[in-house]
Amino acid sequence: MRMLLNVKLPNTEFNAAVKDGSVSKKMGQILEEMKPEAAYFTEQNGQRSALLIVDIDDPAEIPMLAEPWFLTFNASVELRVIMTSEDLKRAGLEELGRKWST
Repeated sequence: MRMLLNVKLPNTEFNAAVKDGSVSKKMGQILEEMKPEAAYFTEQNGQRSALLIVDIDDPAEIPMLAEPWFLTFNASVELRVIMTSEDLKRAGLEELGRKWST
């Protein structure tokens, strides 16, 4: 199941890691362990953020994705199931439309 992890990094904790020089090592360890399909970094509401695309086979993998962010940076993590355009094509929207619009 493909998921979007929206990681919001608190300024206090992330700034401390930047100042003490550990941020690259910490981020590198987390990303190496997670092996995201894609990773984007941005700002959300004044906080540094990471948007990560991951693929999991079992919901039991969710803590492996979230805990490093929680424990390392006191981050908040939101998880959303996402689809590719190919997934959407296979979703059967036309049949659902016929079924539920009568």
